[in-house]
Amino acid sequence: MLELFAFWGYFDLNVTAKGDLKVDIHHTNEDIGIVLGQAFKKALADKKGIRRIGFSAVPMEEVVGSVALDINGRGYYFGKFSGPADRESGYSFTDMEHFLDSFAKQLGMNLNVRIDNLCSDFHANVEPVFKALGIALDQATQIDPRRKGIPSTKGVID
Repeated sequence: MLELFAFWGYFDLNVTAKGDLKVDIHHTNEDIGIVLGQAFKKALADKKGIRRIGFSAVPMEEVVGSVALDINGRGYYFGKFSGPADRESGYSFTDMEHFLDSFAKQLGMNLNVRIDNLCSDFHANVEPVFKALGIALDQATQIDPRRKGIPSTKGVID
């Protein structure tokens, strides 16, 4: 899923991680979200000139994954999903939510995720979310030449 996120967001991303995957995926998954959020926050520095807000909706068969985000300095994630985990990997909606929550909090991003028309295929439910996340984050991190300074009426984004 990170490969899809990076591809659709035009981000250069290489992840090397060691973890306790034999025990469970939780901590490694969460740690990747934390480090990725910190890396984006560092790369954006003071956020001068960025668009700040992004949105994307991506279909996959009957499913539509939608992401709306605002890099406003206040990390918050909203999205609640339920259903069976992926049969092969054991990855679940809870794992995805932990990753997205950690990523959003560390980046300082308000992140809202929706999945419309959940189906029985876990992969078809999750793939459009990661594609939409890449597209929306690409939009939000683009420099807009019309924007002078930090994109906030307060003049600062943490």
